[in-house]
Amino acid sequence: MFETEETFEPVPARMLNEFTYCPRLAYLEWVQGEWADNPDTLDGDFVHRNADRPDHQPIDTPDAEEPAEEKLHARSVRLESATLGLVAVVDILEVEGDVATPVDYKKGHAPDIPEGAWEPERVQVCAQALLLREAGFTCNEGVIWYAASRRRVRVEFDEALVMRTQDLIAGCRAMASSGRMPLPLVDSPKCPRCSLVGICLPDETHLLLQDTLAADPELAKAVREPRQLLAPRTETIPFHIVEPGARLGKRNDRIIVELKTEKIAEARLKDISQVCLYGPVQVSTQMMSELFDREIPVCYFSTGGWFRGIAHSLPHKNIELRIRQHRIADDPAKALALAQQFVAGKIRNCRTLLRRNAEGDSDGLLDALNQSAKEAERADNIPSLMGIEGMAAKRYFAGFATLLKEERGFRFEGRNRRPPTDPVNATLSFLYAMLAREVTVAALACGLDPYLGFLHQPRYGRPALALDLAEEFRPLLADSTALSLFNTGELKPDDFVCRAGAVALKPPGKKAIIAAWERRLLSEVTHPIFGYTISYRRVVMVQARLLGRVLLGELPAYPAFKTR
Repeated sequence: MFETEETFEPVPARMLNEFTYCPRLAYLEWVQGEWADNPDTLDGDFVHRNADRPDHQPIDTPDAEEPAEEKLHARSVRLESATLGLVAVVDILEVEGDVATPVDYKKGHAPDIPEGAWEPERVQVCAQALLLREAGFTCNEGVIWYAASRRRVRVEFDEALVMRTQDLIAGCRAMASSGRMPLPLVDSPKCPRCSLVGICLPDETHLLLQDTLAADPELAKAVREPRQLLAPRTETIPFHIVEPGARLGKRNDRIIVELKTEKIAEARLKDISQVCLYGPVQVSTQMMSELFDREIPVCYFSTGGWFRGIAHSLPHKNIELRIRQHRIADDPAKALALAQQFVAGKIRNCRTLLRRNAEGDSDGLLDALNQSAKEAERADNIPSLMGIEGMAAKRYFAGFATLLKEERGFRFEGRNRRPPTDPVNATLSFLYAMLAREVTVAALACGLDPYLGFLHQPRYGRPALALDLAEEFRPLLADSTALSLFNTGELKPDDFVCRAGAVALKPPGKKAIIAAWERRLLSEVTHPIFGYTISYRRVVMVQARLLGRVLLGELPAYPAFKTR
């Protein structure tokens, strides 16, 4: 966020509260537009339900032509001052004559401390008082209502609190205009219950910055193994529709799928993270509007499973991140450094899949892939790097073919596509399309531009960055899922159809692949760097977040996800 006299941006009083509590939290929410709900924030919304009702009464300032009422209560009163550089919404405003008292609602218990309320809360209500004074009211004290204690705590606006509030306003504005996100708190008890902890990644960031922090012995000493701070695994899952001719509509808070006039499926909207449509599936305008309001993306695939596009609500507000992304993509050296990690990570994960499933290494394939990964890290240009990746992929797929059980009746003689000419390639193409969709959604959620990559060059309609990030996950997610589907017999020859030399999946085959794919994404893995256990779907999001931190200059290098 950059400001000039022509583009004045007032500091919201709520962000002043966050800045006092944690400057990084304020930067993420205000400057980068990040937000995530957790039980605490949802509980807070419930507590505010009465104060946020829109039927508030207008407030007359003391110098208005009509005299103010003797006693007046108003809800959700918005105040703004260019002089103070502040804007606030007062939950409840109590006015008697020219004396105004702001009342701020908090969901928790009143703290047992001499001040009666925590500093961020006192600063927030003091900022509201400064705005009321600017409007001509007398305002010497405010009230914080703690819902859990059902108690009003009075806050006196003495000179010390007013000066502290003014200093914090200046500090918050300087932080926002600096273009640099503050470092996360170190081993802070504030982090575990923060709703943005899965976006901020405080312990993870400090662990990856250990070399940088070594110059500060006290700070380095405080850094420890990352705590399990990531948000709990979400209960929402993608909703896939593969039935040709189906139509999606909305009924109350449910998504309804109909074929002709018969209902064939339904789901609660609150349980859905994405809607994935395969082939000729129609969506009503009312349904699309509801999905946009809930920030649920709609992903479009061809009947054969090619990822064709995505529809979503307005893009992420973090324009700062996209500016940095474009600058680095235009810098050959910096783009190459990222591309090297994508490719080296992919090759090492390919080697891991073969090492875990093959019997020995009689032909030296594992050693060859290990050497290819090292060559990728030393490549001096993108074409050379792509050549190394192509040769490694050829070796890898030759080894992958030996992992398929012959008795299942499937053969694989190398990767082919557009169109795939055998069931294994048709399955891999379908899985790669779903991986591209998963990474595209993650990139958009993090504020990245999925169409501007560093390894894959921009091309009309191609999500180049999503394909970059997908590289390290191809063997871990798509290839391993395909291997399981064929070797366990979940996919059978009858699940495929061959036409004009091309092989495609029948609807039962698609459903089997989608089910196996979702199981794989929900399976948990121990993170090789951070040491805690999370789902693969969460790993994809974390990697997108870490890439964003690299682009913003907070982390020195991108740490590709490599299983052991």
